[in-house]
Amino acid sequence: MAGVITASEPSWIGPFTGLSPRQFGKLVTALRREGADPVRKGRPWSLPLEDRALLVAAYWRTNLTMRQLAPLFGVSKSAADRIIDHLRPMLALQPRKRFAKDTVLIVDGTRVPTRDHTAAEQSKNYRYSTNHQVVIDADTRLLVVVGRPLAGNRNDYKAWEESGAKAAVGTTRTIADGGYPGTRLVMPHRRRKGEELPDWKQEHNKSHKQVRARVEHVFARMKTWKILRDRRLKSDGVHHAMLGIAHLHNLTLAG
Repeated sequence: MAGVITASEPSWIGPFTGLSPRQFGKLVTALRREGADPVRKGRPWSLPLEDRALLVAAYWRTNLTMRQLAPLFGVSKSAADRIIDHLRPMLALQPRKRFAKDTVLIVDGTRVPTRDHTAAEQSKNYRYSTNHQVVIDADTRLLVVVGRPLAGNRNDYKAWEESGAKAAVGTTRTIADGGYPGTRLVMPHRRRKGEELPDWKQEHNKSHKQVRARVEHVFARMKTWKILRDRRLKSDGVHHAMLGIAHLHNLTLAG
């Protein structure tokens, strides 16, 4: 059966990936170089690599079920499922391993609602969710680390280390909000009961808040991908979705 959506029509690429056709072409080239399109024995893929990459992005963007998504690309439900399972690890963001001496990072946690109660817990918003520690470069706003998902009721200061984000960042100067006590991260000054902060501390807190807001802007852009609003499937799908969307976000910013 013929599909409606195809990467051969550039008008479909932007709405589902956020990338220009040129950026999408570079992404597909990188996937092919990493072995995403090998010569297989037996039945070949029903879609070219370009359409398979677009299918995964469309799944993350729309959060449609396989039964809804597959006809749009002219494949079966099981074929769409296999395509997503095969490609999503290859689309994942690779954490940065080295940082320049003057690099400043920002970390914060965001929660992704999920129906997989084996990996989630009720958090402060009373929904089952997972806690994701996300680190961005304060200057470029590129995502550099996305920690392993933890239960949504896990405090950020604990999740910082348990998710692997702390180890990935190392000793690089990192800014955080007040939810990371005892972590040696750069946090705002706290006012003691009955005391007022001196002017220089208030000014520092104001500057700190303005810089740290950049990670909130990144979260807002990531949450336009509907799969991060209600993750249905189980296992490590939510982690792959976070990493893949982070990768596509970076490609969009890089131009």
